Amino acid sequence: MHTLTLRLSSASAGRSLAGLATALLLAATLLPQAGAQSGSTLPNAPQAQPQQPVTAANTPRNILHDQAAIWTSPARLRVRDLEWLAPLTLAAGTAIALDHRAMTDVVSHDASFNNAAVNTSNALIGGMLATPVALYGYGRFRQNDHAREAGILTTEAVIDSVAVEQGLKLVFWRERPYTDSARGRFFQSAAGVDSSFPSSHSTLAWAAASSIAAEYPSRWTQLFAYSAATGVSLTRVLGREHFPSDVLIGGAAGWLVGRYVVHRHHHRSVH
Repeated sequence: MHTLTLRLSSASAGRSLAGLATALLLAATLLPQAGAQSGSTLPNAPQAQPQQPVTAANTPRNILHDQAAIWTSPARLRVRDLEWLAPLTLAAGTAIALDHRAMTDVVSHDASFNNAAVNTSNALIGGMLATPVALYGYGRFRQNDHAREAGILTTEAVIDSVAVEQGLKLVFWRERPYTDSARGRFFQSAAGVDSSFPSSHSTLAWAAASSIAAEYPSRWTQLFAYSAATGVSLTRVLGREHFPSDVLIGGAAGWLVGRYVVHRHHHRSVH
């Protein structure tokens, strides 16, 4: 049996693959949109629905519902979704087509520089993942329902994003940049669970950032959260752990998952 391989030698091939990837990745906001106002536009999540206050006990059930919405929603794509899906797909396809050149001609091959970038990305993601724990602890200690909710929903978004990125890794089986001269071939069984596409760090970082920014929509909070997420994505590429398209798609997936979780589950009375 021949091993299925895919070598992206043109932008059209990249766009074809990216179209499939984004159809899955962007699922977080598609299904619930049917219940939103007719004038709303993706990728914004739907308006929150009246429901019981967010609790840690409800989180496992909410995650199951989230996953059902995420993985079934590509079938609900509509023509108007092209307003945001088409540009993102084009950007992803272009990034895939240029991945090899970026890793061979642009990103440094200096091992010490690469290691420093990897260490930076790990430190940044560690801080971002600690933030919801701190918010929840603060909310419990100070009887602050908003902070407690933000901690719970950000944690839920991160868990949802883990399920999404791990599922996609097992579908696309992409080689890491540090193997096979950074060819970045897809559908290589040797890649296994360590597949490069999409970036786990980027997906988790943007899920956390978008959740926090949705709960606390001030300019300073958004600047801080999204700057940290951007730093994670950039340092994953500079550390030669991921291709640019890996962090682009991972970031888009995480952002959408985070916004969906908050806008679907948040309880208005806490604001």
